[in-house]
Amino acid sequence: MPSSSIFFISATATVSDPNRKHLEAARTLIAKGDLKQAALTLNKAQKQMPNDARVFMLAGLMAEKSGNTKGAFEALRRSVSLAPDWGPGLLELALLLARQNQFQEAVETAEKVAKLEPNNLQVLAGVIDIAHRAGHTEMAVRHLRRGLELVPGDTMLRRLLARDLSEQGRHEESLALWTELVAESPTDPQALVGRVQACIASGQPAEALANTQALLALAPDDAVYQYYAQLARGETPTQQPAELTRPMFDSMAEFYDMHMVRGLKYQLPKLVADKILARYPDKKLNVLDLGCGTGLLGVCLGRLDGFLIGVDLSHKMVEQAARHNVYDRFHTVNLHDALANTPEALYQVITALDVFIYAGDITRAIPDAFRILTPGGQLMFSCETTSEAGPDLVLLPMGRYAHKRSHVEALCKAAGFDAIEVEESVLRHENNTPVHGFVVVAHKPA
Repeated sequence: MPSSSIFFISATATVSDPNRKHLEAARTLIAKGDLKQAALTLNKAQKQMPNDARVFMLAGLMAEKSGNTKGAFEALRRSVSLAPDWGPGLLELALLLARQNQFQEAVETAEKVAKLEPNNLQVLAGVIDIAHRAGHTEMAVRHLRRGLELVPGDTMLRRLLARDLSEQGRHEESLALWTELVAESPTDPQALVGRVQACIASGQPAEALANTQALLALAPDDAVYQYYAQLARGETPTQQPAELTRPMFDSMAEFYDMHMVRGLKYQLPKLVADKILARYPDKKLNVLDLGCGTGLLGVCLGRLDGFLIGVDLSHKMVEQAARHNVYDRFHTVNLHDALANTPEALYQVITALDVFIYAGDITRAIPDAFRILTPGGQLMFSCETTSEAGPDLVLLPMGRYAHKRSHVEALCKAAGFDAIEVEESVLRHENNTPVHGFVVVAHKPA
């Protein structure tokens, strides 16, 4: 949210601003959550100046805070119509559009604000936030570079730029920035972790060995630092620590659906839901959705005449999934623990879509899934593909696990599944490149 210093620079401001006192009071009340009193204060401001764009902007923020998204849009669009070139009103509209996943208009509006107020750091922060929400990394990089022209050497801007460059696959540039940041602050955990991640992403994990040692010197028992140290030593950890994956997915929860479905062309939930419903058209079944995320599978399945249980480490992801009102219960636990602690013969279907790429070693998960399936039940999951000539489990530079197809099939057979269907598939797209994998449907004997 823009600070009051830019908020009160109105296109119609005069030396004497009769509304400023009311507007400052209303903004403070909105921040505190006292919306009733804020509304009364805004009414006073509107009576004093009926066409003050700032009043409508605050009314929009108040409406959104009360859960009235339609009213928020109406008020903010009114603010923009009254002052088309007033940066704060445009920025708040752009931020609301981004929060509501209306990314095309959000980006267009944000770019307009950036041109209107090119030297305003508060506007810059909002524009960069919108770019990140929209998954528009090129836009974020462009404005971060502009920010560094305004504030040369700014640590936060360089951190963000380094992360975005890595996201674009520009690993050398990212690594150079992180190396500078570590040199400036050798015991800064964020800089050390950033450089470690850049080394891993560029396929040079051994180059991060000194950084992982520095991190462990700061916090020897930290599970994430221990994980990175294993990678730097050339080892393959059996799974990613929850302390790493949970914050990552918590931060993505609000815009995950749009990012995955539109940005990465992720269609697995729809494809798997169609398979399930073809077999159970009456929807009389129990389903365990491992790594349910924001509930994309649940949306495709709809309400069942049975129960649909979601498991995910991320509390924020589960909050999003709960909004669909199709899941009966959630467990925010590690999927291995969820499987191990579930009674046998309980589910007709267990799904794990784009989950084993983070869970890693599945030698325990497959037999546990077999145990808790009912006779005739199905385990349906996806894996990214690694070469048949290499090890069974590979941790890729981008931090995801890939599994050897023959090893996965052997695990299913050893667990007791008697029919195993494997379909090669493009799981999603990243940087406009298809990510290849396979989808398994393993049948438990009836």
